[in-house]
Amino acid sequence: MRLIDLTQTYQRSTPGVSWEPARVLEQDGWNATTLHLYSHAGTHVDAPLHFGMGQETIDTMPLEQLVGWAWVLRLPDTQPREVLTVAHLGELAGKISPQDSLLFYTNWSLRNGTDEYRDALPRIGEELARWLVDNKVKMIGVEPPSVADVNNLPEVTLIHRILLGGGITIVEGLCNLDQLRQEKVLLFALPLKYAGGDGAPARVIAVEGIATGSESAGS
Repeated sequence: MRLIDLTQTYQRSTPGVSWEPARVLEQDGWNATTLHLYSHAGTHVDAPLHFGMGQETIDTMPLEQLVGWAWVLRLPDTQPREVLTVAHLGELAGKISPQDSLLFYTNWSLRNGTDEYRDALPRIGEELARWLVDNKVKMIGVEPPSVADVNNLPEVTLIHRILLGGGITIVEGLCNLDQLRQEKVLLFALPLKYAGGDGAPARVIAVEGIATGSESAGS
């Protein structure tokens, strides 16, 4: 079994994140830190409440919705502002079964820390979003900080509402997808659990080396 951490490390330069000492060992007897976190900073999970698609919040999402088998779609040459369509799925479109999840490996995490990372991100097109819902995909995970253009309110609203309204859990801000060797992995996307949350930072882990039951995970 092999574990791959798909989670960004929070840095002081991460937008929406800051911290300061709450206790200091030499003075107080232990070290402790006060954290300030934007709910959609870094690697995070969106709850349906995020775009008003029902009342389900981050703390009420069932664990079954946050764990499952995920196909890895390899698109390492994805270009800035590229719209991802059903055609990008290629042969994978015929392999995806209801309740499978999908990871979009685009190499976009390499741009983290640049203006392009947020402002020129590749995004999920409307055609693809509706296809994912129609095919009952459970989760999608992307490297950019959003599945749609955050500078285009109508677009970002439409895509989130299609996906969240269609029962798809959205995981954004992933990294290290280039380290995945298998075509299909077991995915865990476990957000911070707080009452009434519209989204939350999450520890996201892929597990390789486990057979899916119906077939080998492959390589």
